[in-house]
Amino acid sequence: MSDLKILEIDIESVPHEAVTFGIWKQTISPKNITKFGYTMCFAAKWYGTAGVMFHSEWDDGMDGMVNAAWRLLNEADAVISYNGDRFDIPMLNKEFLKHGLLPPKPYHQIDLIKTVRREFRFPGGNSLDQVLRFLGMKQKISHKGIDLWIECMNSDTKALCEMERYNRRDVTIMEALYKRLLPWIKQHPNHALYTDDTRPCCPKCGSRSLTRQGFKHTKTQSYQQYKCKKCGSWVRKRTTALAPDKRAGVLVAA
Repeated sequence: MSDLKILEIDIESVPHEAVTFGIWKQTISPKNITKFGYTMCFAAKWYGTAGVMFHSEWDDGMDGMVNAAWRLLNEADAVISYNGDRFDIPMLNKEFLKHGLLPPKPYHQIDLIKTVRREFRFPGGNSLDQVLRFLGMKQKISHKGIDLWIECMNSDTKALCEMERYNRRDVTIMEALYKRLLPWIKQHPNHALYTDDTRPCCPKCGSRSLTRQGFKHTKTQSYQQYKCKKCGSWVRKRTTALAPDKRAGVLVAA
């Protein structure tokens, strides 16, 4: 296996608080916000390990929680999330900026919702829970909805414990979904770049158990094609299988 360090992360945030004269079908101006929302906790796990890490404003203080998130992202080569490109990561980046932290080391983002949207059409939408339900996998912990967040904002001890369980579960089920989606993920960091072993390996899972499966043909080239026995991904060589005289005779439409 390679030394590619993959971090799974999921955050929970406090909603904005605002004042409004109406209730139904309201467009709330930013001026009406009396208290901005923020990240209240996060759960994280190194892929392939057993332990789930959890940090929160009530256990670590905001500075402690934010710095813990920054250290983990700074250590990761790749980060798995569900809608993290649009929510979790920008929310954390906002906290880093507010707390005077510089950007963490660059890392690859593996946002599973992008694969879900691009490759499949699930009934009931693309929410994590709906996708897991359709696939017959372990689902998210059910909760009382916005009331849970309100109780957490009021520092209710029972609610905070429930939020932690909810947050931790999201990370573990996300790892299970990652394994299921892996052969479908298009833009995945290449495991071969994170090992000194020169033998060919699957770029997605790092396995060296590959079988030749014919050739991948483009408009002008042919490449030896393989299938990974471990994760089921299709991969190919980077160098062409065509002999020089054959390449010289290949034409393309004008």
